[in-house]
Amino acid sequence: MAAIRSQEASSSTSPCSYHVFLSFRGEDTRNSFTDHLYTALGYAGFHTFKDDDGIEREEKIKSELQKAIKESRISIVVLSKNYASSSWCPDELVMILKCRSTSGHVVLPVFYDMDPSQLRKQMGSFEEAFVRHERKIEAKSGERRKEWMSKVEEWRAALREVADLAGMN
Repeated sequence: MAAIRSQEASSSTSPCSYHVFLSFRGEDTRNSFTDHLYTALGYAGFHTFKDDDGIEREEKIKSELQKAIKESRISIVVLSKNYASSSWCPDELVMILKCRSTSGHVVLPVFYDMDPSQLRKQMGSFEEAFVRHERKIEAKSGERRKEWMSKVEEWRAALREVADLAGMN
C-alpha cells in the first residue's frame, strides 16, 4: 500500500477523486469485512469510495458509480458468494474491468469466503445466480431480451477475468 501512496503523490495532477473504489455485495459484507477494510484504508490515508458514501439512490446511481470508478486509481472487488445475485455488482465489475483495460486502473480482487474457481467455472451460488438472471430474461422480448442476454454474457466474462487476477482469499 505504501507503493500506491507513493504513486499517488507522484501523479497528483491526474483527475482522481479517490484512491480506492470498493465493490462488494452489501448484504454479504457491508457490516463486516467491507466496513473493516474501509476503516483500515481510511486510517492508512486512502480516500475510499464506498457506495453508501453520499451516492444518491436515484436513476443517476449508475452514472455516479461509473464516475467514482473512473475517478479512482484502484478498485478492490470483494467477491462473495452472492456477488452475482444482483445486477448491480456484475455491472460494476464490467465498468471496473473496462477502466483496467483502457486506463491502467488497478484491480485487486478479494475472494471472501469462496474460492476463485467458483467464479472461473461459475458454479455453486454463481451458477444459481445466472440461472435466475436468465429466467428473468426469458420473460423479456425482442431487442430488450437480446440486450440483457448480451449483458449477462459480459457479466460471465468479467467474473472469469477477475477470477484469473492475482487476489487474496
